[in-house]
Amino acid sequence: MRLPGWLSQHLAALRAVLVFTVLLGLLYPLALVAVGRLPGLDGKADGSLLTVDGRTVGSSLIGQSFTDADGNPVPRYFQSRPSAAGDGYDPTATAAGNLGPESVVDTLTGDEETSAQSLLTQVCARSKAVGELDGVDGRRPYCTPDGVGAVLAVFRADGLTGRITRVVSVNQAAPARPFVTTWQGVLVEAARPGHDYVAEGGIVTPVRGDAPARPAVPADAVTAGGSGLDPHISPAYARIQVARVARERGADPAAVRRLVAEHTTGRALGFMGEPGVNVLELNLALDEAFPAR
Repeated sequence: MRLPGWLSQHLAALRAVLVFTVLLGLLYPLALVAVGRLPGLDGKADGSLLTVDGRTVGSSLIGQSFTDADGNPVPRYFQSRPSAAGDGYDPTATAAGNLGPESVVDTLTGDEETSAQSLLTQVCARSKAVGELDGVDGRRPYCTPDGVGAVLAVFRADGLTGRITRVVSVNQAAPARPFVTTWQGVLVEAARPGHDYVAEGGIVTPVRGDAPARPAVPADAVTAGGSGLDPHISPAYARIQVARVARERGADPAAVRRLVAEHTTGRALGFMGEPGVNVLELNLALDEAFPAR
């Protein structure tokens, strides 16, 4: 007996669901699990976990912060690069900050929860903090001495042209003192929270300042990676931390530099990417070679 057309279509759809459930819901996952158990791959499949005295301390593939309960860097450890994944290195919230080169104006509302730093101010603040922690020059172009973006909103009589009538340091809220007193003869004001000076007609004007063209603090120390989980830092960032770590541990800086070199990996296949230093593995080696005093 020939089945009705509508019933034949439903039975065909049911068979397709069952076949793909078996193939993609059972066989494919099991095949991947089997591949992950092959020698040489099993460690990565398990997350490349690192253990000390039977205690899991982290993964060599996922970065982590080396800070105290208040979020301050622990001086005896090498510090990782910033992370935009959740509260930092959260694998369930892996993401970039989605801020680009044009993000130079902060959102100042007077409320810490609703205010937001621009990418420029984040970079400036981080560079200043790293400079103070590691005793290097933390200045960067387009940054103020107090660690925010050096950006002015310049108002002109005829919109984009004409004489300057008003200048506001948009990332420095009153009562902070603007990073420059005057701009082309006009007194510079501190910003007032809740004002959108760009919407009010101000022309965004970043000011380079006198910072060196090549900052002492490298870029990976002040910017987050695309995934927010990068376990590596650049050799340049590791180098500026050597003196601090050696001092805190009472170690010879040359010995610490040797450990950094031992935990530096080269470019993938010899030409892709950049050399990197695995921060967790380096800090574990430090704890073994130079226990904290």
